[in-house]
Amino acid sequence: MEELLKCENLAFSYENTSVIKNLSFSVNSGDYLCIVGENGSGKSTLTKGILGLKAPVDGKIIKGAGLKANEIGYLPQQTPAQKDFPASVFEVVLSGRLNSRGMKPFYSKQDKRIAHDNIKRLGIEELLKRSYRDLSGGQQQRVLLARALCAGKKMLLLDEPVTGLDPIVTDEMYKLILELNRKENITIIMVSHDITSAVRYATHILHLNDDKSFFGTTKEYMKSPMGQYFFAEVS
Repeated sequence: MEELLKCENLAFSYENTSVIKNLSFSVNSGDYLCIVGENGSGKSTLTKGILGLKAPVDGKIIKGAGLKANEIGYLPQQTPAQKDFPASVFEVVLSGRLNSRGMKPFYSKQDKRIAHDNIKRLGIEELLKRSYRDLSGGQQQRVLLARALCAGKKMLLLDEPVTGLDPIVTDEMYKLILELNRKENITIIMVSHDITSAVRYATHILHLNDDKSFFGTTKEYMKSPMGQYFFAEVS
């Protein structure tokens, strides 16, 4: 397996307060990593670090196999303003190609083909000309996932992708992400509060904690003191 991402002894601070320290983990091609932890544990900060939007105060993030920061497909948490974005589904999906355009002022035929391919890939062709703001929450998340796929062929970074969705749509979203990982070998890094689903689908768990974080396979996590303590608390 190719190592796509390696983090060594990372430390981040936010407003002069340490939020992550001495964190090391790696992500290989085909992995499905879930990042979990309490509010304030540094999940958002780490996400920004992986995307190259925030520099660590110590340690380093190494991207392998030719992976670049602008080649990681990113699905952010949605704000109310973003949900009301007045653009067509095609325009939203196509915007995932922005980082690949370089200095070109217009989208290329290849950009548009990739957008159409990912719309078809996620089964949302009938939404092509619809306004994004008029879609249901589940439909919007599929559109944003198609947008992320336009940006990243190898890796997707998903930040709470099922927040606010009803149980049926949540299950569909999880299964769709799993299919992209298992059948298409797309590496997944997903930030989540849903630890129960994380251990159901992920191959690896990174549990951020103030005192001591855990990184390992899902099976190792379930046997670890941290995993056992957490599930005792939620059960």
